[in-house]
Amino acid sequence: MWISVTLQAEADKAEALSDALMEAGALSVGIEDADAGTAAETPQFGEPGHHPTALWAHSRVIALFDASAELTVALAQAARDAGFAAVPPFTVAEVAEQNWVQLTQSQFEPIHITDRMWIVPSWHDAPDSSAINIELDPGMAFGTGSHPTTRLCLQWLCDAVRTGDSVLDYGCGSGILGIAAAKLGAADVLGVDIDDKALEAARDNALRNGVEVRLQHSRAALDKRFDIVVANILTNPLCVLAPLLCARVAPGGRLALSGVLLTQAEQVIAAYAPWITLAIGGTEDGWVRLEGQLSERRAA
Repeated sequence: MWISVTLQAEADKAEALSDALMEAGALSVGIEDADAGTAAETPQFGEPGHHPTALWAHSRVIALFDASAELTVALAQAARDAGFAAVPPFTVAEVAEQNWVQLTQSQFEPIHITDRMWIVPSWHDAPDSSAINIELDPGMAFGTGSHPTTRLCLQWLCDAVRTGDSVLDYGCGSGILGIAAAKLGAADVLGVDIDDKALEAARDNALRNGVEVRLQHSRAALDKRFDIVVANILTNPLCVLAPLLCARVAPGGRLALSGVLLTQAEQVIAAYAPWITLAIGGTEDGWVRLEGQLSERRAA
């Protein structure tokens, strides 16, 4: 048995309260938007190298304590250390022992990508056995189909891949995009990533799905051009990688990029302009997919 304590805090004190609760004996602490689920809910986005935005104006700090903890003493100490005149308003709830594996699995349902494709956790039956079903469980490597940027890329691949195409998935993560391309009929699929764990996950996922995806570390040389290049990373690395990725697109080939916020789209478009003209091809929850085609003239 554990005790969950939820405290209200303004943005400028939420992090200090979170740190103080850990010092006072909390087992874990999280900060959430207190307005979540209302019209005042405020999504937050960010990426490495960027100064994080301020926390939500109304934050909710949730701390988990052992059932035997001296809760009154711990909260008083944390409030004092965080600069509060008194313990902020809070609620307490018991957290009973549960089958955490079963509970976690229940939170992940099959993900509908298009009428042709679903992402299906291994413990679920495929909703449509006639569709392309990719078996993928949530894991360490990024890319389970639940994030808008992954869905945007998968939707594009469903339209873009033709039988016999060659496909480069740069920043392959779990391997989901390469697996999708192979299932859609691509003849040669290469996944590249900087993370050895991601490459291991991609290899396991490809085997599980019965498809062949070649994999290599990003430090290895790339000397082939591909009919389709897709990269779902983040804005800053995408801008740095512009010359490399454009050089891997075959004449007449197509490029799709995601991991880009709508507010960052023009920055990425400008970075790729010397080689490929990109345009916004899809949007979801503030994220965009940029896509373009390498003309025969510019490839020469």
